[in-house]
Amino acid sequence: MLFSFFILQAVSTQQFLNHSLTKVLKNRDLIEKFKDIEYLKFGSERQKLAFHEIKQHRILEILEKYNPILTGTIPIGIDLPESDLDIICQCENHTEFKRYLSSQFSEKKGFKIYGLKTQNGVESTIAEFKTDNFLIEIFGQHIPTEKQNAYRHMLVEDRILNEKGVDFKQKIKQLKSNGLKTEPAFAQLLGLKGNPYAELLKLEINTLE
Repeated sequence: MLFSFFILQAVSTQQFLNHSLTKVLKNRDLIEKFKDIEYLKFGSERQKLAFHEIKQHRILEILEKYNPILTGTIPIGIDLPESDLDIICQCENHTEFKRYLSSQFSEKKGFKIYGLKTQNGVESTIAEFKTDNFLIEIFGQHIPTEKQNAYRHMLVEDRILNEKGVDFKQKIKQLKSNGLKTEPAFAQLLGLKGNPYAELLKLEINTLE
């Protein structure tokens, strides 16, 4: 009887460890999902176009030392015709980052660069320029890109879109067409109250479980 108990306990422990390992691997896959833009080649026509122009202008290669990640609506397929390409970066020194961006992109059409602080008081550097089909926005903070809100929001939104299906995605795009920003659109459809940016991040725990 006691021997059987230990056998059952061992089996339960192994099942728990297997489940935990599966969660860890799934979490890792989720976190890594958008770091390589190769997925764009197999997406919508606009995603394919985004891939072509990012590669053509070597944007991610130029920004490589800042751990760039493409974020926003285009990676998760809820973009509008006027949606831009948002690329987040981690920069420790904003003065050096501005100097580097200017040296690499100042000849691009419509180039401008400026600094601001977010609602949380985080210093940010933003550079903008235009390619043939997109407005490119490069966004730098002294925060690892995987921990920046733009990336975290995108992971949550991607998970929700996959769970809710095509109709939900179309409703999001319609709300955005009517003038709502992405996070407020999600909050409205999900019935979230309060600050939509903060409320969506509260769903992050579920995303990583």
